[in-house]
Amino acid sequence: MMHGMWHRRQQEKPSRVTRALVFRAASYLIPYWRPGLIVLVTVIAMAFLALTPALLIRTVIDVAIPDKRLLLLLLLALGMIAAPGIAGIVSVIQTRFSAYIAQSIVFDLRTSMFSHLQTLSLRFFTQAKTGEVMSRLSNDVSNINRVVTDTITQSVMQVFVLISTISVILLMEWRLALVALAVLPFAVGSARRVGRRRYKLQKESQTKLADLNAIMQETLNVAGFLLMKAFVKETYERIRFGNKAAEVMDVQIRTNMLGRWFRMILQVLEAIGPALVYLYGGYLVMQGEMSLGTLVAFATLLVRLYQPMSQLANVHVEIMGSLALFERIFEYLDVESDVVESQNAIPLAIPAKGRIGFYDVGFQYIPDRWALHGVSFTAEPGQLVALVGPTGAGKTTATYLIPRLYDITEGSITVDDVDVREIKIHSLRDQMGIVTQETYLFNASVRDNLLYADEKASDQQILDACRVARFDDVVNRMPNALDTIVGERGYRLSGGEKQRLAIARVLLKNPRILVLDEATSSLDSQTELQIQEAMQPLMRGRTTVAIAHRLSTVLAADKIIVLDEGKLIEAGTHSELISKNGLYSTLYEIQFKPQLSGALHTSI
Repeated sequence: MMHGMWHRRQQEKPSRVTRALVFRAASYLIPYWRPGLIVLVTVIAMAFLALTPALLIRTVIDVAIPDKRLLLLLLLALGMIAAPGIAGIVSVIQTRFSAYIAQSIVFDLRTSMFSHLQTLSLRFFTQAKTGEVMSRLSNDVSNINRVVTDTITQSVMQVFVLISTISVILLMEWRLALVALAVLPFAVGSARRVGRRRYKLQKESQTKLADLNAIMQETLNVAGFLLMKAFVKETYERIRFGNKAAEVMDVQIRTNMLGRWFRMILQVLEAIGPALVYLYGGYLVMQGEMSLGTLVAFATLLVRLYQPMSQLANVHVEIMGSLALFERIFEYLDVESDVVESQNAIPLAIPAKGRIGFYDVGFQYIPDRWALHGVSFTAEPGQLVALVGPTGAGKTTATYLIPRLYDITEGSITVDDVDVREIKIHSLRDQMGIVTQETYLFNASVRDNLLYADEKASDQQILDACRVARFDDVVNRMPNALDTIVGERGYRLSGGEKQRLAIARVLLKNPRILVLDEATSSLDSQTELQIQEAMQPLMRGRTTVAIAHRLSTVLAADKIIVLDEGKLIEAGTHSELISKNGLYSTLYEIQFKPQLSGALHTSI
């Protein structure tokens, strides 16, 4: 699936509740049927306990008081106190298990969504907004908690309250019960119309909140903040944020107003019902066809009738809004990765030899537009292969294809003569070390950043890796040595220090294949030379593919691959390519040779 097309389709997709969506959302409750059964039992118990006071009141008025039975009156009064107390204890139990179910479902959704996102290719994350991904993973999933604890539990409870109350009032006086129930169809009809509108507004609200989060994510991280300051775009960003926040405010006002009109309709219906009951019930009492106690008990039970009716109507509205949350979560869970592990995939041998082969490799980021086309070369164990070429030649793309961050469009790439698509992805990447063009560091200590490569590494192993990467002198100057916090994305370090830390991290992993994407581009010539000399023992017997922008890299390379516009133009050693007077010779004169004179000038 092309993820850019997927994002456009989701924006254009009409909001519609389907039976499949309802069943899929409900399926997350199935693993928790045992605590759900406990919740159901407590809900039924609470529904019937709530009927007790009205029935006791009827006995007080019709029996205890007229017959002057003081003991019965005392017992009935104690019953009125005991019933709510027992119901309260049952309610605590119900709340405990409801919370457990809700948080378990939130946990399941969040972890499955996070795990699924980890399986997607780099293509998805280059096209998705980080703020939107965070919004769905955090806000949307968190709101599911309210759905389970409040919406579902309350709906089940109110169903039993309604059923039990209708049963009792029908037994009390069926004529009066029919009058009381006459307003129910109007409430149900209103709830269905409002629910459909609430579903659309809920989805619109979450989408606009995701857009707002995306703006915050882009402008309030270190890189975005520096860019905003450098181009003096504070006013522009403030207006952009304000406009989007205004859109969020507008849709939330519409949502609140929708609920307010609906509640007003329910309040009117709740007033009409009791009025009719008192009118007709009073008439029956006057005619001697019904006792006063029955009328009082019936009036008391009206609260038990109309309150559940009102809440169930609201529940329908809430469920429709909640399904919009589930739909947004399922949209991400249904994204298919374009990098899929073969069912018959085999693990790479440990240790791998590290022989890499490109055979007529073609790759497209966008259909009908080749980023690489017809590229063939091999890299033997122990060789340093340098990729050179002008900007946009496809050098970085070639390095992304080896660990299957993307899958090739045509041809094949092999490691140890096995197609990478037939190797277990974890096994393949586990024996590769990658230093990317943009060094990423966590806002944590130097030690934590290095332990990301090997959690079991000792301090001595960490210090050895730092020494090889010429980062040990930086550690020694730090206030807390290895425990020094490097800051957001490592902004407390210079560009060269960040790259040396990244190289130390890869060295600690001790991979069989090294991929260095301009790994020393931020280092001065002397430090770069020291690192390359120190890395020679590590490279021995291992395959190293390096994107080269430095003269020292191309001179040290066993093989140089020259790319231009996605095609392999030349391949060979430095001396072989210079003698051909081709593209490499031109690049050498423009890009590499000036570095030689600059280095000589520096040494003088």
